[in-house]
Amino acid sequence: MLLNIAFLHLIILTCSLFSVSSLQTTTKSIANATTITKPGCESKCGALTVPFPFGIGNGTGCSIDPSFDIYCNASFNPPKAFLSGKDLEVVDLLDAQILIKNKVGSRCYNQTGGVMNFSLNSKPFSFSDLNKLMVVGCDDIGMIISFEGKNLSSGCISLCSEREDIIDGSCSGIGCCQTSIPRGFKSLLVLLWGINNHTNVSSFNPCGYAFLGKPDKFIFNRLDLSDSSFRNKVIEKVPLLIDWAIGNGNCTEVKKAADYACQENSVCVDSDTGLGGYRCKCNKGYQGNPYVSSGCTDVDECMENHCDGICNNFPGGYSCTCPHGQTGDGKRKGRGCIPQNSKSPILQLSLGLCFGFLALVISATWIYLGIKRRQLIRLREKFFQKNGGLMLKQKLRSNDDGIEYAAKIFTAAELEKATDSYAEDRILGRGGYGTVYKGVLPDNRVVAIKKSRIMDESQIELFINEVIILSQVNHRNVVKLLGCCLETEVPLLVYEFISKGTLYYHIHEGGETCCFSWENRLRIASEAAGALAYLHSAASTPVIHRDVKSMNILLDEYYTAKISDFGASRLVSLDQTQVTTLVQGTLGYLDPEYFHTSQLTEKSDVYSFGVVLAELLTGRLPLDTAASEHERSLAAFFVRSIKENRLFRILETQVLREGSFEQCQGVAELAKRCLRLTSEERPTMKEVALELEGLRKFTKHPWSQTQESQDEETLGLITEQTSDLYANNITNDFIPSGEFSGQQSLDSRMMLHNHSPR
Repeated sequence: MLLNIAFLHLIILTCSLFSVSSLQTTTKSIANATTITKPGCESKCGALTVPFPFGIGNGTGCSIDPSFDIYCNASFNPPKAFLSGKDLEVVDLLDAQILIKNKVGSRCYNQTGGVMNFSLNSKPFSFSDLNKLMVVGCDDIGMIISFEGKNLSSGCISLCSEREDIIDGSCSGIGCCQTSIPRGFKSLLVLLWGINNHTNVSSFNPCGYAFLGKPDKFIFNRLDLSDSSFRNKVIEKVPLLIDWAIGNGNCTEVKKAADYACQENSVCVDSDTGLGGYRCKCNKGYQGNPYVSSGCTDVDECMENHCDGICNNFPGGYSCTCPHGQTGDGKRKGRGCIPQNSKSPILQLSLGLCFGFLALVISATWIYLGIKRRQLIRLREKFFQKNGGLMLKQKLRSNDDGIEYAAKIFTAAELEKATDSYAEDRILGRGGYGTVYKGVLPDNRVVAIKKSRIMDESQIELFINEVIILSQVNHRNVVKLLGCCLETEVPLLVYEFISKGTLYYHIHEGGETCCFSWENRLRIASEAAGALAYLHSAASTPVIHRDVKSMNILLDEYYTAKISDFGASRLVSLDQTQVTTLVQGTLGYLDPEYFHTSQLTEKSDVYSFGVVLAELLTGRLPLDTAASEHERSLAAFFVRSIKENRLFRILETQVLREGSFEQCQGVAELAKRCLRLTSEERPTMKEVALELEGLRKFTKHPWSQTQESQDEETLGLITEQTSDLYANNITNDFIPSGEFSGQQSLDSRMMLHNHSPR
């Protein structure tokens, strides 16, 4: 590399008499443009400049779309700008983001509070991933959730016992914590809990706070814990960043549309939020507002003194030439144009040196390319080591424990070719922490390739964890890991391709109804339970999944269940019964005992599986924010319905029509036992799997039978009481308290009569 640089410097020095340097451009922001708004529209709201595509006024036509209307409230002095129809005060308008005044959730000792809801319902806006969730306090848990299709849930814990333990400027969990959020979310709910109501720290920290914002705008100080004005300081000094884009089509699509926004001398840029849309920017050598006619104007580089000779400005660039009788590079200040002497030996020497060094440059180019190749190899080796490649490679090669590892280590080039350079049309789905692509290997095998979105130390640990777990699992109902790639900055996992999507899709989003019969539901539940029982007790090293939910149960072409997504799983030593760990999981499925104690056991998976059983029986969402207060949590509602003799009223129609009485009764009773508050009272996954397999073999259909013994069994199921402690705790912890106002249950015989087939 040093040799190549030396050659380049020498050739430039020698041939400077004849060369012409590359053109330069200057880019200006929209706010500095001569024309920034549509004709007749205001450009100022107080101190804020409002450029098109935004516009001041509500429905005045000054913006490109009503979503971009800015309401200027003149009742303030100076006036303040708000996004129209939203309680969001605009601080600044940037090329790709909007800075808005923040909101802060707080919870003080002996007071309520702690819930903060952000909603950006219109198409152009979403939360920027430059924001982070920040929690300030010595006794607080902050969590951010979203109920969009991606189902985000994340959070952090901030603890301390003495003010002296806190380090100013550090937000790592002692008095202050923070966690990243992915881009592309339009609605977020921030929750804040006090673990002990600040009882032990109230003398110096009476309140906890949670807020979103750009972390470099907030510097934590221990005095913040007792500062009564802290909330207002955050609101004024830590803005929230909102990504914006025009429409929801990409540049290829919108260039053909009549309402294409990019004007002359500008170029279209696709939005990177994952929600579609585009923005415009002026071409190189132009500056101004690309959204208005004649908004991008030529930059006069000659006025900025770029040239040592005769400067010639032209649209989009400029050139420099030396006066007659002089030669050289007019753009090289100080050594530009020099007098020309055709008989000077210096000229002849310069020409000779130029041609001589030309051969050296060609040689240097080959050396440079070789160095670049070696640099690329070293970079891939660096990523390989950083991503735990040596440890993983050693594990895959060794067989000291008698464990067979079948995973293959793929190269970055192989997976890039398999996914057509990770093309958009190869995306199978996006999650809170990554994207899954469809790939085709050289042997024509179709695979699913998981690529993490955010890369930090915790993501590396989850990645290695998932590889180690799946490499030693060999079960027909666990998704098969084919291999991984460690040569990229973001590690990749390669799985077998599962064609029919998730169990969640078939239950809640109208999958192939004809194929999702009660018999298939019961078989899928039995297969999933068997796989989890295998992970808990039959695997060489016991595995606790920690995120069992219907979205992590995949279905293949034969509707065979496959347990997937082991990124949050934990390996457990044979002599351990529980593991203390930071709480992870999905709201609605999360074991309440694990949430309160951080003690992870295999019974935590049993609780989550109980919620899946309730989904299969009722077709309801595990956590439905649109439902009434007493029906929001499926676990609490399901147990309460059994307690109030209303089981058969909440079962899905297809389950009532096709399922036998013994099967429905048995699965409901099993789900209720799985959802008990105390883990010791829950069955093991092995017991759950055995019981489900037994229910599959019980095929009698008693809706047309009238034996009194079956009526007694029905009455026994419906009237069995559920623990008040369970119902109260699940309600208090996950949904607001309130009386259940459901209709009282009918006599069990009447329900059987009403639902029996004619």
